[in-house]
Amino acid sequence: MREIVLDTETTGFEPSEGDRIVEIGAVELFNHLPTGNTYHQYINPERMMPKAAFEVHGLGDDFLRDKPVFKSIAQAFIDFIGDAQLVIHNAAFDMKFLNHELKAAGFAGLPYARATDTLMIARAKFPGSPASLDALCRRFGVDNSAREKHGALLDSEILAEVYLELIGGRQPDFGLNPEAQNKTQKLQTTSDWRPRPRPEPLPSRLTEAEIAAHSAFVEKMGDAAIWKKRL
Repeated sequence: MREIVLDTETTGFEPSEGDRIVEIGAVELFNHLPTGNTYHQYINPERMMPKAAFEVHGLGDDFLRDKPVFKSIAQAFIDFIGDAQLVIHNAAFDMKFLNHELKAAGFAGLPYARATDTLMIARAKFPGSPASLDALCRRFGVDNSAREKHGALLDSEILAEVYLELIGGRQPDFGLNPEAQNKTQKLQTTSDWRPRPRPEPLPSRLTEAEIAAHSAFVEKMGDAAIWKKRL
Protein backbone atom coordinates (compact mmCIF):
# COMPACT_ATOMS: atom_id res chain seq x y z
CA MET A 1 0.00 0.00 0.00
CA ARG A 2 1.43 3.33 -1.09
CA GLU A 3 0.82 6.45 1.01
CA ILE A 4 2.06 10.02 0.70
CA VAL A 5 2.59 12.02 3.90
CA LEU A 6 2.12 15.62 2.87
CA ASP A 7 2.33 19.17 4.20
CA THR A 8 2.02 22.66 2.73
CA GLU A 9 3.01 26.18 3.76
CA THR A 10 0.86 29.10 2.66
CA THR A 11 0.51 32.88 2.73
CA GLY A 12 -2.51 32.67 5.04
CA PHE A 13 -5.67 30.76 5.86
CA GLU A 14 -8.13 31.29 3.00
CA PRO A 15 -7.44 30.59 -0.68
CA SER A 16 -10.80 32.17 -1.50
CA GLU A 17 -9.38 35.46 -0.17
CA GLY A 18 -6.24 35.31 -2.27
CA ASP A 19 -3.94 33.20 -0.09
CA ARG A 20 -1.64 30.80 -1.95
CA ILE A 21 0.61 27.80 -1.39
CA VAL A 22 4.33 28.65 -1.12
CA GLU A 23 5.80 25.23 -0.29
CA ILE A 24 4.86 21.57 -0.64
CA GLY A 25 6.72 18.71 1.03
CA ALA A 26 5.85 15.02 0.80
CA VAL A 27 7.28 11.68 1.92
CA GLU A 28 6.46 8.33 0.30
CA LEU A 29 5.57 5.30 2.43
CA PHE A 30 5.04 1.78 1.14
CA ASN A 31 3.42 -0.67 3.53
CA HIS A 32 4.10 1.86 6.31
CA LEU A 33 7.83 1.99 5.58
CA PRO A 34 9.65 5.01 4.10
CA THR A 35 11.05 4.43 0.64
CA GLY A 36 13.42 7.41 0.71
CA ASN A 37 11.43 8.98 -2.13
CA THR A 38 10.38 12.56 -1.35
CA TYR A 39 8.89 15.58 -3.10
CA HIS A 40 9.79 19.16 -2.22
CA GLN A 41 8.93 22.38 -4.01
CA TYR A 42 8.97 26.09 -3.19
CA ILE A 43 6.37 28.09 -5.12
CA ASN A 44 6.07 31.73 -6.11
CA PRO A 45 2.65 32.82 -4.78
CA GLU A 46 2.53 35.84 -7.11
CA ARG A 47 1.61 38.08 -4.19
CA MET A 48 3.23 39.73 -1.17
CA MET A 49 3.94 37.60 1.90
CA PRO A 50 2.01 38.79 4.99
CA LYS A 51 4.14 39.36 8.06
CA ALA A 52 2.16 36.86 10.15
CA ALA A 53 2.76 34.07 7.63
CA PHE A 54 6.46 34.95 7.27
CA GLU A 55 6.90 34.61 11.03
CA VAL A 56 5.52 31.06 10.84
CA HIS A 57 7.64 29.64 8.01
CA GLY A 58 10.27 32.29 7.20
CA LEU A 59 9.61 32.25 3.45
CA GLY A 60 9.79 35.84 2.22
CA ASP A 61 9.19 37.71 -1.02
CA ASP A 62 12.88 37.87 -2.01
CA PHE A 63 13.37 34.13 -1.53
CA LEU A 64 10.22 33.11 -3.44
CA ARG A 65 10.49 35.63 -6.29
CA ASP A 66 12.45 33.35 -8.65
CA LYS A 67 10.59 30.15 -7.74
CA PRO A 68 8.14 28.55 -10.23
CA VAL A 69 4.42 29.33 -10.06
CA PHE A 70 2.03 26.53 -9.11
CA LYS A 71 0.76 25.96 -12.64
CA SER A 72 4.25 25.05 -13.84
CA ILE A 73 4.78 22.41 -11.13
CA ALA A 74 1.23 21.03 -10.90
CA GLN A 75 1.80 18.08 -13.24
CA ALA A 76 5.00 17.01 -11.44
CA PHE A 77 3.14 17.12 -8.13
CA ILE A 78 0.25 15.05 -9.52
CA ASP A 79 2.70 12.54 -10.99
CA PHE A 80 4.43 12.15 -7.62
CA ILE A 81 1.31 11.52 -5.54
CA GLY A 82 -0.26 9.27 -8.19
CA ASP A 83 -3.30 7.51 -6.75
CA ALA A 84 -1.82 7.07 -3.26
CA GLN A 85 -3.72 7.84 -0.10
CA LEU A 86 -2.64 11.20 1.33
CA VAL A 87 -1.73 11.48 5.03
CA ILE A 88 -2.13 15.07 6.24
CA HIS A 89 -2.36 16.76 9.64
CA ASN A 90 -5.49 18.94 9.57
CA ALA A 91 -6.31 17.68 6.08
CA ALA A 92 -9.19 20.09 5.49
CA PHE A 93 -6.73 23.01 5.45
CA ASP A 94 -4.21 21.55 3.01
CA MET A 95 -6.84 19.96 0.76
CA LYS A 96 -8.75 23.20 0.25
CA PHE A 97 -5.51 24.94 -0.77
CA LEU A 98 -4.37 22.11 -3.05
CA ASN A 99 -7.75 21.91 -4.76
CA HIS A 100 -7.94 25.67 -5.18
CA GLU A 101 -4.49 25.73 -6.78
CA LEU A 102 -5.12 22.68 -8.96
CA LYS A 103 -8.43 23.96 -10.29
CA ALA A 104 -6.99 27.43 -10.95
CA ALA A 105 -4.24 25.74 -12.97
CA GLY A 106 -6.77 23.76 -15.02
CA PHE A 107 -6.46 20.42 -13.23
CA ALA A 108 -9.08 18.31 -11.49
CA GLY A 109 -9.33 18.59 -7.71
CA LEU A 110 -8.45 15.82 -5.27
CA PRO A 111 -11.35 13.97 -3.58
CA TYR A 112 -11.42 14.64 0.15
CA ALA A 113 -11.85 10.89 0.71
CA ARG A 114 -8.20 10.46 -0.39
CA ALA A 115 -7.00 12.25 2.75
CA THR A 116 -6.27 10.46 6.01
CA ASP A 117 -6.39 13.19 8.66
CA THR A 118 -3.94 12.54 11.49
CA LEU A 119 -5.46 15.41 13.48
CA MET A 120 -8.83 13.63 13.55
CA ILE A 121 -7.17 10.31 14.38
CA ALA A 122 -5.32 11.92 17.31
CA ARG A 123 -8.44 13.65 18.63
CA ALA A 124 -10.41 10.40 18.48
CA LYS A 125 -7.62 8.39 20.09
CA PHE A 126 -6.81 10.95 22.81
CA PRO A 127 -10.03 12.89 23.49
CA GLY A 128 -9.45 16.23 25.20
CA SER A 129 -5.66 16.12 24.78
CA PRO A 130 -3.60 18.54 22.66
CA ALA A 131 -3.36 17.21 19.11
CA SER A 132 -0.95 19.61 17.39
CA LEU A 133 2.04 18.09 15.63
CA ASP A 134 4.36 19.35 18.36
CA ALA A 135 2.11 17.90 21.08
CA LEU A 136 2.05 14.51 19.35
CA CYS A 137 5.85 14.57 19.00
CA ARG A 138 6.07 15.03 22.78
CA ARG A 139 3.58 12.23 23.39
CA PHE A 140 5.39 9.72 21.18
CA GLY A 141 8.96 10.86 21.78
CA VAL A 142 9.50 11.93 18.17
CA ASP A 143 12.47 14.27 17.78
CA ASN A 144 11.32 17.62 16.40
CA SER A 145 14.27 19.68 17.68
CA ALA A 146 15.06 20.85 14.12
CA ARG A 147 11.61 22.40 13.79
CA GLU A 148 12.46 26.01 14.66
CA LYS A 149 10.02 27.20 11.98
CA HIS A 150 7.41 25.35 9.96
CA GLY A 151 8.82 23.71 6.83
CA ALA A 152 6.77 21.48 4.55
CA LEU A 153 9.31 18.70 3.97
CA LEU A 154 10.59 18.58 7.55
CA ASP A 155 7.03 18.58 8.87
CA SER A 156 6.14 15.74 6.48
CA GLU A 157 9.07 13.67 7.75
CA ILE A 158 8.04 14.30 11.36
CA LEU A 159 4.39 13.58 10.59
CA ALA A 160 5.34 10.27 8.98
CA GLU A 161 6.78 9.11 12.31
CA VAL A 162 3.80 10.45 14.26
CA TYR A 163 1.38 8.77 11.84
CA LEU A 164 2.98 5.37 12.33
CA GLU A 165 2.71 5.80 16.09
CA LEU A 166 -0.95 6.73 15.78
CA ILE A 167 -1.77 3.59 13.80
CA GLY A 168 0.11 1.23 16.06
CA GLY A 169 3.77 2.01 16.47
CA ARG A 170 6.81 2.72 14.33
CA GLN A 171 8.43 -0.07 12.41
CA PRO A 172 11.91 -1.19 13.56
CA ASP A 173 14.70 0.99 12.14
CA PHE A 174 12.22 3.58 10.90
CA GLY A 175 14.08 6.26 9.02
CA LEU A 176 14.20 8.14 5.79
CA ASN A 177 17.64 6.82 4.87
CA PRO A 178 17.38 4.57 1.77
CA GLU A 179 20.59 2.72 2.70
CA ALA A 180 19.16 1.77 6.08
CA GLN A 181 15.92 0.74 4.37
CA ASN A 182 17.78 -1.53 1.96
CA LYS A 183 19.59 -3.20 4.86
CA THR A 184 16.27 -3.82 6.60
CA GLN A 185 14.80 -5.38 3.47
CA LYS A 186 17.88 -7.60 3.04
CA LEU A 187 17.60 -8.87 6.60
CA GLN A 188 13.91 -9.59 6.10
CA THR A 189 14.58 -11.69 2.99
CA THR A 190 17.56 -13.67 4.36
CA SER A 191 16.30 -14.43 7.86
CA ASP A 192 14.68 -17.79 8.69
CA TRP A 193 12.35 -16.04 11.10
CA ARG A 194 8.67 -16.08 10.19
CA PRO A 195 5.86 -14.26 12.00
CA ARG A 196 3.56 -16.49 14.02
CA PRO A 197 0.33 -15.63 15.83
CA ARG A 198 0.47 -15.14 19.59
CA PRO A 199 -0.84 -18.11 21.60
CA GLU A 200 -3.19 -15.67 23.33
CA PRO A 201 -4.12 -12.32 21.73
CA LEU A 202 -3.10 -9.23 23.69
CA PRO A 203 -6.00 -7.43 25.34
CA SER A 204 -7.12 -4.17 23.73
CA ARG A 205 -5.62 -1.01 25.25
CA LEU A 206 -8.70 0.98 24.28
CA THR A 207 -11.22 1.83 26.97
CA GLU A 208 -14.96 1.49 26.39
CA ALA A 209 -15.23 5.28 26.47
CA GLU A 210 -12.55 5.67 23.76
CA ILE A 211 -14.24 3.07 21.54
CA ALA A 212 -17.62 4.79 21.96
CA ALA A 213 -16.12 8.23 21.27
CA HIS A 214 -14.43 6.98 18.10
CA SER A 215 -17.61 5.27 16.84
CA ALA A 216 -19.62 8.44 17.42
CA PHE A 217 -16.95 10.52 15.67
CA VAL A 218 -16.94 8.24 12.60
CA GLU A 219 -20.75 8.25 12.41
CA LYS A 220 -20.75 12.06 12.27
CA MET A 221 -18.52 11.91 9.18
CA GLY A 222 -21.12 9.93 7.22
CA ASP A 223 -20.58 7.27 4.59
CA ALA A 224 -17.49 9.03 3.18
CA ALA A 225 -15.46 8.27 6.33
CA ILE A 226 -12.25 6.50 5.37
CA TRP A 227 -12.57 4.15 8.37
CA LYS A 228 -15.82 2.77 6.96
CA LYS A 229 -14.24 2.12 3.59
CA ARG A 230 -11.38 0.14 5.15
CA LEU A 231 -13.58 -2.12 7.26
